[in-house]
Amino acid sequence: MNQNNRPHEVIVSGIHLELTQGMKDHVREKMERLFRHEGHIVRLKVELECDRKHDHDHKFIAKGHVVINGPDINATVQAEDCYKAIDLLVDKLDHGLRKRHGLHKDKRNHPHAIEFDGVELPKAI
Repeated sequence: MNQNNRPHEVIVSGIHLELTQGMKDHVREKMERLFRHEGHIVRLKVELECDRKHDHDHKFIAKGHVVINGPDINATVQAEDCYKAIDLLVDKLDHGLRKRHGLHKDKRNHPHAIEFDGVELPKAI
C-alpha cells in the first residue's frame, strides 16, 4: 500500500523508441491522477512503442499495466502522436479503476441473501 511519504513506483519503458526525459516526466505527471483516485496501487508499468511497419495512422502504441490488490488492470491504446497516446491511456486506466471501485462499492452495499428455512413470513395483504 502506498503511503504519502513513499514515492509512487512508475516504470516507463520504450520499444523501438528513444525515451526522452520529457516523455518520462509527462508519463509520471499524468499517472499521478491515478494515484489520487486509488491509494492501493502497488506499481504502474507503461510501455511506449513506435510501430512503423503496420499502420501509418496509428504508429504509437501505449500499454499500461496497473498492479493492484486483486486482478491487475491492463489497457492498450493507439494514436498518431506519442503524447496523445499517453493521455488516452491515462483516461482508459482511470475508467478501469473507477469501474473496479464501483463494483467493490456495490458488493459492499448489497448484503448477501439470507436463507429463511423454517421461518414463517407474514403474508402480504
